[in-house]
Amino acid sequence: MNILVINCGSSSLKFQLINSESEQCIAKGICERIGIDGSMITYAPAGGEKEKTVTPMPDHTEAIRLVLEALVNPHTGVVKSLDEIGAVGHRIVHGGEKFAQSTLITDEVIAGIEECNDLAPLHNPANLIGINACKKLMSSTPMVGVFDTAFHQTMPEEAYMYGLPYEYYQKYRIRRYGFHGTSHSYVSRRAAEVLGKKYEDLKMIVCHLGNGASVSAVKNGKCVDTSMGLTPLEGLIMGTRCGDIDPAIVEFLAHKEGKNIDEIMAVLNKKSGVLGLSDNLSSDFRDLEAGYERGDENAVRALKTFSYRVAKYIGAYAAAMNGVDVICFTAGVGENTPLVRTMVCDYLGYLGIRLDEEANRKRGEDVAITVPGSATTVMSIPTNEELAIARETARLVK
Repeated sequence: MNILVINCGSSSLKFQLINSESEQCIAKGICERIGIDGSMITYAPAGGEKEKTVTPMPDHTEAIRLVLEALVNPHTGVVKSLDEIGAVGHRIVHGGEKFAQSTLITDEVIAGIEECNDLAPLHNPANLIGINACKKLMSSTPMVGVFDTAFHQTMPEEAYMYGLPYEYYQKYRIRRYGFHGTSHSYVSRRAAEVLGKKYEDLKMIVCHLGNGASVSAVKNGKCVDTSMGLTPLEGLIMGTRCGDIDPAIVEFLAHKEGKNIDEIMAVLNKKSGVLGLSDNLSSDFRDLEAGYERGDENAVRALKTFSYRVAKYIGAYAAAMNGVDVICFTAGVGENTPLVRTMVCDYLGYLGIRLDEEANRKRGEDVAITVPGSATTVMSIPTNEELAIARETARLVK
């Protein structure tokens, strides 16, 4: 079965067509600047040349139409007709407490996703636009929603509750939800597979490190804690997000800078993280790595603070699970920045970790980066959220 995976943003749409039997990506691409002048679709069939086409995309329905048109194009398409697409899998950012697992999309499910819009106002409405656009153009094709928050719904109450008046949880469901769940699930399972061990027998910590970053504790195949909270702002220092801070800083800055709450939140979400720590040098870790190597004090500050925060969360989650067998690094930074992996692991000697320097230099591979006999195994595992979504979609449709 060919499965179309859709990841819809407010002005963008990423897609992949994946064969569920071979698990190979047949084609992929992205629509950018939807509803904005200069909109463009980039399309790449497997083994073929990447094509970029600038064309008007007033809305997501037109973007979906262009994607489908590219997939069936007589010259560069990969299927003869849309009948060869058996299902569509949609990434949904927030499922609240309503969705603890992936689900077939129905009108009732769409209404449930809409009810979670307040929890992810920048993401869920865009995800819904993608669903509705596909329904218009592929009305008879089954569709599945795969939720970023679902994997973390196994957390116990003591892990997801905040120290706020309980009435706020009862009224507004204010709690820790966590994100990147599809990635954390895929990587933890893949690590067990690579090691040849039973997933349900392992205590694992997954570090999804990219421009957005989070850590999860996975005990016996279930998530028991994660660093992101009600929103993706909590937890690790990220590309432009501040991560954990004293909440009183919000009031302090508002008074000192004469800013309202929306302006302060914009600072915390878009001007902080390693971008802010590096004194606006960059939010791109490749730039920071280069700066670190040449001794730029701003880059050094940013990477040292980022790595320290990751190491603190690993320590916390080792305590939460009363031990850890495997630590995984994944996503853009985790997979491709040996320097960060080294800086984090330098704090973890108490876990009996001994890095294999040669293995740690590898980028983007499934690889153990500790020497044989290391008390705790550390791995680099490339994430594949699109494949995880395709697997969930195939499972439900079949």
